[in-house]
Amino acid sequence: MIIAEVLGSVTADQHHPGYDGLPIKMVRPVHGDEDLIAVDRVGAAPGEHVLVMREGNGVRQILGGQPPVRSLIIGIVDEVIEA
Repeated sequence: MIIAEVLGSVTADQHHPGYDGLPIKMVRPVHGDEDLIAVDRVGAAPGEHVLVMREGNGVRQILGGQPPVRSLIIGIVDEVIEA
């Protein structure tokens, strides 16, 4: 899992049926420079920091079925406490 910042929403006129009804967001990892597309299950807004699961099997267990989704926003980060 990674922590990322939500950049905004993604829309598409044509997509795989597995994405029907799923909001999609563009996110940027806090420790990285490659933006990702992730399905949003928590209603995250642009500028918020989120926890992103990046493992297909775990995502399929949460979403059910076999959607072609690899990255899933599973939580909004309130605070990070460094040890």
